[in-house]
Amino acid sequence: MAQKLLLMAAGGTGGHMFPAQALAEAMLKKGWRVKLSTDARGARYTGGFPHTTEISQVSSATFARGGVLAKAMVAPKIAVGVVSMALQMRKDRPDVVIGFGGYPSIPALGAATLLKLPRMIHEQNGVLGRVNQLFAKRVAGIACGTWPTDVPEGVEAGHVGNPVRKAVLERAGAAYIPPGDYPMSVLVMGGSQGARILSDMVPAALAALPEAIRRHVRVSHQARAEDHDRVSAFYAEHGIPAEVEPFFTDVPARMSEAQLVISRSGASSVADISVIGRPSILIPFAAATGDHQTANARGLVDAGAAILIPESALDVPALTEQIATILSNPDGATQMAIAAAGAGVPDATERLVGLVEQLAEEG
Repeated sequence: MAQKLLLMAAGGTGGHMFPAQALAEAMLKKGWRVKLSTDARGARYTGGFPHTTEISQVSSATFARGGVLAKAMVAPKIAVGVVSMALQMRKDRPDVVIGFGGYPSIPALGAATLLKLPRMIHEQNGVLGRVNQLFAKRVAGIACGTWPTDVPEGVEAGHVGNPVRKAVLERAGAAYIPPGDYPMSVLVMGGSQGARILSDMVPAALAALPEAIRRHVRVSHQARAEDHDRVSAFYAEHGIPAEVEPFFTDVPARMSEAQLVISRSGASSVADISVIGRPSILIPFAAATGDHQTANARGLVDAGAAILIPESALDVPALTEQIATILSNPDGATQMAIAAAGAGVPDATERLVGLVEQLAEEG
């Protein structure tokens, strides 16, 4: 029997690429061939993909950036991408095409639509991204990472959760050590966009904690390279032991050891927090398309696992108060950790695998 082929198309952010990586790992294990179609930005995230994934870069473009001339070139660029992808698909026909969002997924989903190939979408956020909106009514269905997700009427959609990487799954439901009179770890994650506000607010909020709490705090703080020196200096001046890096390669390990996570509410961050099961303070990125980060946070907030502070209400006293509430209340913090794990979907990858296999059978 011929080896089945899955073509995945994903755009250039970790939020799109991490679920694609998790699905690639699972489908390769099941004996499928896996191709990934992305752009130059997405290619930066492919280091963790299994080496047997066939990766190709496509011609795509976004209407969101550039001047009039750049925008005028978008449609021809996308058309070239779709046609070239359709020619590839006729030679090497995928059994299933799945788009994870982002402009680089347009050529693959466009070509699959033209050739009437089995196709579906995985949407990580609680609000459909622009490209997924465009194809929502042209695919067999939408697998939703966040629930509920706002989808157009008449579109088949179901909750599968957001697949997480192997390093996160290995720590699923790791035992939680409640806060107390001993070293307490706080993990601060800004995501790839708009992390500056966390670098402005979090160090000052931690420094303002009552001394009985503050002397036990240890911090792992992901800060942009340009904020690194001032953030490190601030923690040092206030006697708070801190590791400040632009990117931690061992986020799952740090998260499993943390008493509290302070984070943006990007889809992959929320998935990691819920699968590992940790109390969190979530500060949605206000400029996110369709305010999708607030939608992403809803599940953890409603479960009593997270405290949400909108950017418009974020100041040092408000943040200090919430941090102090969690770190001075071991029982409450433990309840939040249990509630977070209860909201997690550790088998999201298996659920997505099931949908891909089902779509291949239905053809």
